[in-house]
Amino acid sequence: MALYGSSACFCGFSQKRVERVRAVASEGFATLTTEEEKVKLGGSDLKVTKLGIGAWSWGDTLYWNNFEWDDRKIKGAKGAFDASIDLGINWFDTAEIYGSRLSLGAINSETLLGRDPEVEVVVATKFAALPWRFGRQSVITALKKSLCRLGLSSVDLYQLHWPGVWGNEGYIDGLGDAVEMGLVKTVGVSNYNEKRLREAYEKLKKRGIPLASNQVNYSLIYRLPEENGVKAACDELGVTLIAYCPLAQEKPLYIPSWILKLCVLTGKYTPGNPPTGPRGLIYTPEFLKELQPLLSRIKKIGQNYDRTPTQVVLNWLISQGNVVPIPGAKNEQQAKEFAGALGWRLTDDEIKELRSLASETKPVIGLPFENL
Repeated sequence: MALYGSSACFCGFSQKRVERVRAVASEGFATLTTEEEKVKLGGSDLKVTKLGIGAWSWGDTLYWNNFEWDDRKIKGAKGAFDASIDLGINWFDTAEIYGSRLSLGAINSETLLGRDPEVEVVVATKFAALPWRFGRQSVITALKKSLCRLGLSSVDLYQLHWPGVWGNEGYIDGLGDAVEMGLVKTVGVSNYNEKRLREAYEKLKKRGIPLASNQVNYSLIYRLPEENGVKAACDELGVTLIAYCPLAQEKPLYIPSWILKLCVLTGKYTPGNPPTGPRGLIYTPEFLKELQPLLSRIKKIGQNYDRTPTQVVLNWLISQGNVVPIPGAKNEQQAKEFAGALGWRLTDDEIKELRSLASETKPVIGLPFENL
């Protein structure tokens, strides 16, 4: 495995030399995935593995990494990237706001992900619908800055990160313009409810452009997309549902995200060992007690397949069909574990059983984006 330190990236506001997360796949490394483990995103021609890697934590110091980004953490991110490539995972999801330049010591996630042309990687990034951004040109302007940070002439998937307070029709027009200008290969949205999803789909369809994806909060214990019509609409329209927080790693806006680094479905916490601080307001001993039958069954099923609880939960999502989870990997060990969710499938009875057990617990809190 060869790692590359990039040349300086001079783009817009940034005049800082950064070391990027790059790799060349090792020769002869046995991958866990094949072409059968890839799917097309929606009606586009873009093929991705059935599981991607989220890069939110890469370079960030506000929500992750305890307010610091150092050599040890960049080594961890490189390890996650290298392991993912070696194991056949071919795509990474980032965003222009990941690693805010306003945060002390932060490095933009897009800059870190700038890739080597010898590595076949699918890159997805997102446009932030900030209140002061208006119209289609704001999308193109932001996209060009993202491309510069990524070191690319075009990006594989460009998404609207959340619906704006206003100007959404202009944003959708901007996505269409980006496709026609050759700046992106395909486009998607994120945190869109059913109504907004259908509107975006129809608006792009008139220009002959498929809406490839809708990235939403979805996990075994947070199934709002099934309840609010989003999953059904995605299936009907042929729009891939990309699942963020697939391990129930909830981050309500009113509680700082950096203190909610909790993947409750991995079984890390128990009624006798609940999380401390504000995260304990959500994952209380009572809630964790309700989860024990589900967690115990997840563990047992994993043992039958020689898989971890994390791999079982991710496979449950993949098995829903038309769903691609993107867990966030901060190091090599996590990336390797996530890759183990591919190459096998839960039985229909196991899928139904886990859903039934999950339905016996109280719903966890989601994000207000979904109600915009």
